[in-house]
Amino acid sequence: MIEINNRKAKYDYEIEDTLEAGIVLTGTEIKSIRNGKANLKDSYAIIKNNEIFLLNMHISHYEQGNIFNHDETRTRKLLLHKKEILKLKQKLELAGFTLVPIKLYFKNSKAKILLGVAKGKKNYDKRETIKKRDIERDLKKNLKDKNIY
Repeated sequence: MIEINNRKAKYDYEIEDTLEAGIVLTGTEIKSIRNGKANLKDSYAIIKNNEIFLLNMHISHYEQGNIFNHDETRTRKLLLHKKEILKLKQKLELAGFTLVPIKLYFKNSKAKILLGVAKGKKNYDKRETIKKRDIERDLKKNLKDKNIY
């Protein structure tokens, strides 16, 4: 199963809520994603005219795509119900919230994207995250060394 994660999202943002959305793609984009050649690192979503669009998502050119290849970082439309979009719009009006893609995956042969309503972390929050991750890694290492499961 192909799954493309945005590893920086959980480091840079504090995820409040998640939502699954469909994504409008062309044929060569789907083939590139199935080959694992997509990147969510600097991407984000915006609401414009009661529609959601994903910006800066990078999908590499499909090698056998010839003249029908796509633009790598084009704006892509996300598919959600109108009620869901209005709920998201209300949440985003609060100060500091943004829509961040967390994961791109296939569900029943359809491309889906997991969006997170997120708030940016400060530098001291990021240091705290690193500290917790290091402590957990050390604990696992110590338990493994002692053969305690």
